[in-house]
Amino acid sequence: MWAYESVFYQIYPLGFCGAPLQNDGQLQNRIQKTSDWIEHIQSLNANAIYFSPLFESDAHGYDTRDYRKLDCRLGTNEDFAQVCNQLHAAHIKVVLDGVFNHVGRGFWAFQDVLKNREQSPYKDWFHIDFGGNSNYNDGLWYEGWEGHFDLVKLNLRNEEVIQHLFSCVRQWVEEFDIDGLRLDVAYCVDRDFLRRLRQFCDGLKPNFVLIGEILGGDYKQIMNPEMLHSVTNYECYKGLYSSLNTSNLFEIAHSLQRQFGPENWTLYRGEHLLNFVDNHDVSRIASILNKPEHLPLIYALLFGMPGIPCVYYGSEWGAQGVKGQGTDAPLRPCFEKPQSTSLTQWIAACAKAHRESKALCYGDYHTLLLTNQQFIFERSFEGNRVLIAINADSQPFDAHFNANAGRARDLLSGSVHDFGGGSHLPAYSAYFWEIF
Repeated sequence: MWAYESVFYQIYPLGFCGAPLQNDGQLQNRIQKTSDWIEHIQSLNANAIYFSPLFESDAHGYDTRDYRKLDCRLGTNEDFAQVCNQLHAAHIKVVLDGVFNHVGRGFWAFQDVLKNREQSPYKDWFHIDFGGNSNYNDGLWYEGWEGHFDLVKLNLRNEEVIQHLFSCVRQWVEEFDIDGLRLDVAYCVDRDFLRRLRQFCDGLKPNFVLIGEILGGDYKQIMNPEMLHSVTNYECYKGLYSSLNTSNLFEIAHSLQRQFGPENWTLYRGEHLLNFVDNHDVSRIASILNKPEHLPLIYALLFGMPGIPCVYYGSEWGAQGVKGQGTDAPLRPCFEKPQSTSLTQWIAACAKAHRESKALCYGDYHTLLLTNQQFIFERSFEGNRVLIAINADSQPFDAHFNANAGRARDLLSGSVHDFGGGSHLPAYSAYFWEIF
């Protein structure tokens, strides 16, 4: 599967392109801006782009009006097809957000229900009680996602709904040649629907990847051979920043050991979770970490740990943004153009190392040294070994551990390292040592 050897770059199109927060009905080709960033994405050594929602919606994209039509605030289907062609020409895969759990109130079928009520042919597309009411005072009750009545839950047991969604996915492949889907709130989505979606997509395009959003619990409920290839790793997301902020690297080490360690009870050894340090739903990592010196270190952990690394647009140069009360707008800004800083170059080096190393893409996980502020672990695959070393302290550290190796090359700097009895780690440092 191509995704297991990839580095993802996430863009939230409506914010990225500077579209109005509410759908104003005005057609404007803003999505072409993505093409202007292709060179930057390539320079980061990312080779897959994950687009958050970009189809016609009421406001933020997760309230879909029409799955078949690009949001007018971003342009036309032809505009987006051109962008996808340019991305594929640059050897960048395209993954879209599949928002299949719910739609917006402006969704054409729901609008028909509001107009025609019991006589609507689409009344069974949703979970509706015509004897109730909602906070929109529609004179009917319907199930919304987690109680949000602006997000109308679809009936994914209805065959017409299923076939409509499948026809839209087929259109996206035929029109845009997309390479996969990230399923919004996959933890809410009907399991039988996920099974059928997997079967449908397996027959639609070879190596079509399905990645699900899940916040906790047993990831294998939906990540398995019958459903999804991967899911979002929120457990390690929290552990990455929290362990650095509290000078307690045992936290992230515990999560990695629990998920990928060598023990028989390990949960996800051999799986490829989607890893991240921030995204469109959470505060930017540069606004969360207490010490800016830890920014390069958290990305070293991201690219060194098992799984698929994903970088959120703008965070590669340390952009800040704090999740607000009732709004995610600060997390989804419009940047005039990409920036290049020392952090950008560091992330590019980490991404290059990850993509070029089978050990980092597929390797087992094993802890070699762990203290509150120092962490060394090994990734190994078919005789290839890479040691990831982190010193999060403001003081240098002499690490003594059994590397079972003499010399190594740092994949980030190219320098050669002689282990001897251990290694000297400067303050706030990180290394990817490839054993030879």
